[in-house]
Amino acid sequence: MLTTRPSESQTATHDKVYRALRSRIMHGEMAPGQALTLRGIGREFGVSMTPAREAVRRLAAEGALFLSTSGRVSTPELTNDRIEELAALRALLEVELASRALPRAHIALIDRLQSINMNVAEMVTKRDAVGYIRTNLEFHRTLYLRAQAPAMLAMAETVWLQLGPTMRALYGRLRRTEPPHYHKLIIAALQAGDEPGLRLAVRSDVTQGLRMLVS
Repeated sequence: MLTTRPSESQTATHDKVYRALRSRIMHGEMAPGQALTLRGIGREFGVSMTPAREAVRRLAAEGALFLSTSGRVSTPELTNDRIEELAALRALLEVELASRALPRAHIALIDRLQSINMNVAEMVTKRDAVGYIRTNLEFHRTLYLRAQAPAMLAMAETVWLQLGPTMRALYGRLRRTEPPHYHKLIIAALQAGDEPGLRLAVRSDVTQGLRMLVS
């Protein structure tokens, strides 16, 4: 029996839509509970309903979008319990990734992290919430790539994806006026080869803000 497989062009189209929506959600370009329609997605990207539907299904499977029983598509509105759970996951995964990265934290990496942190500070000065979230995640991803633990990093990114809209709401509540204090502690711990200090700084950095949302 013959089975029909999507063509390479169909796969590429679906992947383009998926990656664009994924980036928007992860970086807080969409608010919690924001509704989307397949027709709207298709019109924006100039694609048919099929790649739009496949992208939405894929993101829903990752917890980045919520599909109601009526078929409504929206970004998730996280409960306090869910925020606590995702904060705990960040603490577990990212502390381990940072610890594994430490032996490979050469001078070039530390210089790169300092450069990214300057960009974070610039986004704070501009009060650019999306830019802040994007550069903040770039800081963490750059460090964690040195862990050489791709499966673990993929899990961490899925957590970031689920938290994206909530992080946008958090940014508005924090009203930051300076870059995250713990980034400096992370860099200092890397320079000193201080694993306990690094683990503490990362755990504090990835959980402190989220816990403010449920306080």
